[in-house]
Amino acid sequence: MASDRIFGLVTLFVALAYIASATQIQTSFLADPVGSKSFPILIGVVAALSAIVLIIKPDPDPAWPQVRTWAALLVAVVVLVAYAYALKPLGFVIPTAIAAGILSYQISGRAAPSAIAGAGLAVGLFVLFRFALGLSLVALPKGWI
Repeated sequence: MASDRIFGLVTLFVALAYIASATQIQTSFLADPVGSKSFPILIGVVAALSAIVLIIKPDPDPAWPQVRTWAALLVAVVVLVAYAYALKPLGFVIPTAIAAGILSYQISGRAAPSAIAGAGLAVGLFVLFRFALGLSLVALPKGWI
């Protein structure tokens, strides 16, 4: 019970810091109603409300995950951080295919379907983001084009 309250308190502080940093985002005069400032603030408010609920009504007997689950979570966090750093130099498709493939392998445990899923997600998301949503993504490293 105490662990849930401690986690809720830490989450509340992180959410408040996130909201405070989101208020510092500069917006242009042509921004849409749910622009670059409102959406992060909304996410921070939802996280803060969730943390308050966790503090007020904790689970009476929380079950902590096993070591294997912690290791899988650590791998996922490392993959996502590496993905964020790899996007700019390597473009969208290659890092997305690798990250999606690794995360898919964690779910299924089969290499070939995970690689196919990673490649399919990378190409599919690129087409969706580039052509349907109009985002200016770079597909591959600049030297390859």
